Amino acid sequence: MDRSRVIGIKSLGDWLQAVESIGELKRIKAKVDWDQEMSAITYMAGKTIGGPALLFENIKDYAGSKLLFNPLGSSLNRVAITIREQPSKDALGMVRILSEKMRKRIAPLHVDAAQAEVNQNIDTGDKVDITRFPAPKMWPLDGGCYLGTADAVITSNPEDGRVNLGCYRQMVQGPKQVGFYSSPGKDATLDKQRWWDRGKPAPVAAVYGLDPLLFLASATSFPKDVSEYEFAGGINGSPIEVFRSDITGLDLPAHAEIIVEGFAYPDRTAPEGPFGEFTGYYGRPGGATPTIDIKAVRYRNNPIVTSALMADGWSNECGLAWSMSKAAKVWTDLQGMGVPGICGVWSPPEAAGWGMTVVSIKQQYAGHAAQVGALAAQCMGGAYFTKYIVVVDDDVNPSDLGDVMWAMVTRSRPAQSIDILRETWSTYLDPSQNPPEIRPFGSKCIINACKEYKYISTFSRRSLLKKEVYESVCGRWSELGFESEPPRINNFENFEGQVDD
Repeated sequence: MDRSRVIGIKSLGDWLQAVESIGELKRIKAKVDWDQEMSAITYMAGKTIGGPALLFENIKDYAGSKLLFNPLGSSLNRVAITIREQPSKDALGMVRILSEKMRKRIAPLHVDAAQAEVNQNIDTGDKVDITRFPAPKMWPLDGGCYLGTADAVITSNPEDGRVNLGCYRQMVQGPKQVGFYSSPGKDATLDKQRWWDRGKPAPVAAVYGLDPLLFLASATSFPKDVSEYEFAGGINGSPIEVFRSDITGLDLPAHAEIIVEGFAYPDRTAPEGPFGEFTGYYGRPGGATPTIDIKAVRYRNNPIVTSALMADGWSNECGLAWSMSKAAKVWTDLQGMGVPGICGVWSPPEAAGWGMTVVSIKQQYAGHAAQVGALAAQCMGGAYFTKYIVVVDDDVNPSDLGDVMWAMVTRSRPAQSIDILRETWSTYLDPSQNPPEIRPFGSKCIINACKEYKYISTFSRRSLLKKEVYESVCGRWSELGFESEPPRINNFENFEGQVDD
């Protein structure tokens, strides 16, 4: 894989230019309705794995406005560009690279507010009206229209000043107000409570058009005492440029498309939801939710709104990219704790992005697999929502669900190989737990699908090809009448431990 970096991306416009250059941006010029039609098109187009990002340029009731739906989608190429790498189809290789980058931190670079492109227009007071921007209604039973989906919600910890970026849905409540829903235990939830405990409103900003790198960083569980700006800078390879707001005091991305900022109060709530979520079900039942009273709207000339469709299967924007960032963070966490033998980590997009973690290891000592399973289940990168953690040997590709299922069936023993963790960190968005009041607490299933270490030296040998024969067949693949590339195989018979007849 070409490790040369993609450089020079600072904004959504830069990112779109790179994506369009590889043919993965589809501009939709026909008039499309914001009420369910845009999302239906996105859902249907998303069924084609690797399909393009959709830029809607003719939206009913919003002449001249543009909206980008599912910027990352199911495209490994676009994820690669987002983390500043050359386009690639090697999913596990990209997770390895992203894990390496997550170990680096680069503090943001403060620039003068006058230099920030997002400040080309600043509306305050009576001029504030977020209904000027297209906010789609995505699913028939959604409680309203949502501006905040492919977003970054910015809060701060009043105790130490740490700035946090998170990804939370935001339903339009009116020209000067949006919902501020965040799950229990999430940083925005903790931050706003800290402000309220001091008797002060919580300052908050929301970015509705942004470089997808910030979207990716906002959706990843990083340590709660470090700003996502630093991890985004590490992935970017250079600092993220920000400016200090004179309204909320928050550090805001200078090259964003749209930013709203204001304050949230403990006694100011509004009905919010339901919303078709990343699980493929409607999320938390509608109820009283804190709101943001908007004091300012900053936006470029001709801004582009970014939106993420939460859905089942490959149409889910919370699928491939978020699963890769989660897997990379778990990999980083395990190595940071000094756990040896980690060969690969994967979080299958088919498992609602976050629902499952698979770790491949080279077993080195008794209890190694059990240790990895327990730590992968509860480390910062893997603790939220994930229900199933599977540990496999190094000859199993964790990104191949068929390979993983084979290992589970042939190497795990249900009575001995499964552990359950109870009262773990979950979410109100989990439809499997009822009544909804119990949802902040979940459970996790850890499956040891490795060869039993006690008998690893005598464990039944798997049937493998001889490498020379494989290479010979690859060389004749076209001659044999196959038009596709030969399948990649990495494990071969090495004849170790064999006894001659």
